[in-house]
Amino acid sequence: MKAFAINKITDLNTEKVPLNAVNIPMPVISEDELLIKVICCGVCHTELDEIEGRVAPLNFPMVPGHEVIGKVEKCGSKVKHFKNGDRVGVAWIYSSCGKCEFCTSGFENLCPEFMGTGRDVLGGYAEYMKVTEAFAYKIPEDISAIEAAPLLCAGAIGYRSLRLTGLQNGKALGLTGFGASGHLILKTALYLMPDSKVIVFTRNKEEQSFARSLGAYWAGGFEETPPFQVHAIIDTTPAWKPIVKSLFHLKPGGRLVINAIRKESADQHELQKLQYDNHLWMEKEIKSVANITRKDVREFLDIAASVPLKSTVETYPFDKANEALWDLKHKNIRGGKVLVW
Repeated sequence: MKAFAINKITDLNTEKVPLNAVNIPMPVISEDELLIKVICCGVCHTELDEIEGRVAPLNFPMVPGHEVIGKVEKCGSKVKHFKNGDRVGVAWIYSSCGKCEFCTSGFENLCPEFMGTGRDVLGGYAEYMKVTEAFAYKIPEDISAIEAAPLLCAGAIGYRSLRLTGLQNGKALGLTGFGASGHLILKTALYLMPDSKVIVFTRNKEEQSFARSLGAYWAGGFEETPPFQVHAIIDTTPAWKPIVKSLFHLKPGGRLVINAIRKESADQHELQKLQYDNHLWMEKEIKSVANITRKDVREFLDIAASVPLKSTVETYPFDKANEALWDLKHKNIRGGKVLVW
């Protein structure tokens, strides 16, 4: 089958073709697995982290992609909840041990044996892939495959971030960055907390306008002063500067949640500007988000079906995967990016 693979760590500031088109064997499924014919796959910032080595693949070559939508082509003999032709999704969490203290307490995202789709096992930048039944998700009928793809990571990790803020309806929320995850967090927050005001920090004027069009109370640049401080902030950027800047706009006792799996190091010197008195005093918190659980994905897909919540996306044919990754790295993004066969 045809696939696109990462063969080595690459600097995307100079390399425009980090993936190679390859022919690899069709997946062979076991008794509890599904063979999926891929319809489309979202392009996530984690792919950039894999290619540039911040979240290096377990082995090379590696087929990336973890926002996968496809149809079940074949079921293993012990599969109970899916059948051929079902439309399913595969997310970042490919598997976990199921037995450790984290897995048995609802924190399988912290499992030491956590496996990431497209990093530790072959992912969705391919014609077919396989996954165990326990880590596949039925996709709501009212949401198209293309709109659904970003929900599996950008949306689900945003939902987990929103939950980890502890924010209640009526309390103000801030967002730093407004790409695939940011625009879905905004839509989700306004649905779950209709009395809350959401402000957005993003450097691009078009993204600011986009945020306001989706219901943001205010949108401006990182150097601008918003109309009020907020009770929680979710950071969706790959950089450190927004972390330091946004803490000024957090109320006492507020929490900043970082939903990026890794931060780029280009502006790491910005952390030297972090001062206890100016940034963290008055019981402010900084919390990271590590991966997602199956519960996050399932709950978020239920919410998406109820709203209905649909992603704003830009599509590319699969043979333009390198172009999509370059654009994600270097160009402004309106919503998410999705590769389509």
